[in-house]
Amino acid sequence: MRILLILVIHLLSNSIYCQIPNGYYNGMDTLVGNSLKDALHNIIKDHTEFPYTSSSIDVWDILKQTDKDPNDSNKLILFYTGWSVDAAQEWNSGNGWSREHIWSKSRGDFGSKRGAGTDAHHLRPADPSVNSAKNNRWFDTCSNPYLDNGNYTGCFTSTTNWVWQPRDEVKGDVARMVFYMATRYEGTNGEPDLELIDYLPADNNTTDPVYAKLSTLIQWHYEDSVDDWERERNDIIYYNYQNNRNPFIDHPEYVGLIWDYNVGISKGESSSNLKIHPNPTNTLIQIEIENYNGSFEAKLYDLNGKLLETTNSTNLSLADYPSGVYLLKVIYGLRVEELKVIKD
Repeated sequence: MRILLILVIHLLSNSIYCQIPNGYYNGMDTLVGNSLKDALHNIIKDHTEFPYTSSSIDVWDILKQTDKDPNDSNKLILFYTGWSVDAAQEWNSGNGWSREHIWSKSRGDFGSKRGAGTDAHHLRPADPSVNSAKNNRWFDTCSNPYLDNGNYTGCFTSTTNWVWQPRDEVKGDVARMVFYMATRYEGTNGEPDLELIDYLPADNNTTDPVYAKLSTLIQWHYEDSVDDWERERNDIIYYNYQNNRNPFIDHPEYVGLIWDYNVGISKGESSSNLKIHPNPTNTLIQIEIENYNGSFEAKLYDLNGKLLETTNSTNLSLADYPSGVYLLKVIYGLRVEELKVIKD
């Protein structure tokens, strides 16, 4: 009986997590672009804030729970390297682990103040030397492996650009944390107005509230999809601490709907011969390419980048797919064009 009771309690406690609260994202289904971003901001703003360092519950304490080693509860996992270390050994006089602001605190000059500076959704435990090497570099692709005392980290840096590339296993995690920050902090109530940009600023020391590089982050988001670690971490922060969630973990498709909404033609000429109708549709779309009589290939993707269907037909049925937004890529001649398709 005692074993059964313990098992029931364990199952009930686990059922608290790994679920989005009912109604949390009500009203988001029909929104795109800035309208969706603004609506999400209104949902996740005004979260419960904790101090960076305190004798009460602080960021140190929160990270010991959110990033706990699943194989050893006395340890935690360092974000950029994946190394497991003693959780109790907080950074002190050259020893222990440190707290990394994924959106560097100098990009907006918010420091470690309550709010953006202590938001657990973008704070992660890190090896101090790796944390220092990352510094406030922009996120972008690069090719020089970063070694920590001769140890391979999986991260890369550059000698020509002020950029940082995390290990493959957390590229998407980085992107979704940065997307969260750009949505959560909109300049209200004295908070920074954080924005994403798609170029590398000339001034690496700027304190402007911007972060790069948007297109790379979108790519990383698609390449490294949401995993159970992220979902559980999101739940712990919501249920145990801040009472707000990272929408881009719960709904990865929001990334495409906000930042990739006006993709239009991704390659080729500046004007389009590609037409699709009706759009929106609830069943069938017709693909039409003006002034072109050759062969073509059409590929339908969801907003997580998953290929759903490939066809050479001018008719494409969406009847078997749920309502939402999809990406149609059409290759013809020497051109590749992309359009958003909306299924009612």
